[in-house]
Amino acid sequence: CCNWGKWGPDDELGTLNYITPDKMVAASRLVKQGKSFGLALPFDANGPQRGLRGRFNPVRLMISSGSDPGSTYSDDVVTMPLQCGTQWDSLAHIFWNGVMWNNKPQELVTSQGAPVNSIDKMKNHLVTRGVLLDIARYKGVDWLDEGYAVTGEDLDGAAARQGVQGGRGDALVVRTGHQTMCLARGNWGTYAGGDAPGLSLRTAPWLYQKEIAALCTATWGV
Repeated sequence: CCNWGKWGPDDELGTLNYITPDKMVAASRLVKQGKSFGLALPFDANGPQRGLRGRFNPVRLMISSGSDPGSTYSDDVVTMPLQCGTQWDSLAHIFWNGVMWNNKPQELVTSQGAPVNSIDKMKNHLVTRGVLLDIARYKGVDWLDEGYAVTGEDLDGAAARQGVQGGRGDALVVRTGHQTMCLARGNWGTYAGGDAPGLSLRTAPWLYQKEIAALCTATWGV
C-alpha cells in the first residue's frame, strides 16, 4: 500500500494529490442545502486530554476584558499543545524506521519544526467531497465497543446501507460513536490515548485501492 515516490521524490502532499481542481468543482456541485455541521471538539479546560505524553487541555488567559476600567475591546491568549483536541495530522507526524512520508529522514523534524511534510503545505488542498460512514448505526448500536476493529467489510456494508460510495479524492469520515459514549457517561475517561474503536490495519488496502485522499475518525488514533 505504499505511495512513496508516486508523485515524485519531493512531494509533500501524499494522497491529497487526488484532490484535483476538477474534484473540487465536482464536490461544490453536490451542495443542495445551506446547512453546516461542526465536527470539532470544544477547546476548553474540561477535556479530553489527561497528561499523556505531556499533552494538556487548553489554558486561556484574558488580557483585556469588558470589566477592565476604560477597556474598549476584549482579547485573550490561548496556550495548548496542538494535539489537545481536533486536528489534522501532517505527513511529518508519524515516523517509521527512522523516516517519514516519501522517505524523508525523521531527523529533519527538530525543535524548530518540520521543514518538509508540514501541515502548511496542505492549506490549499483540503476542499473535496466528504463521505460519512456511520459504522455504529450500521451495526445497530449507539457506539462501538472499545477495541472494535472496523474492517473493509464494515465500510462497504455501511456505504451500501447509506447509498454512498467513497472513491478517488474523497475525504472519508468514519463515525464510531466513541465521542457519543464519552458524552453519555459525562467524562472523557481514556479517550485521549486509551482503548478505542477504530479502523483495522487491514483496512489499509481498502483505502489504498479506492484512492481516498484524507481520513477522519471520532477517535484519537488513525
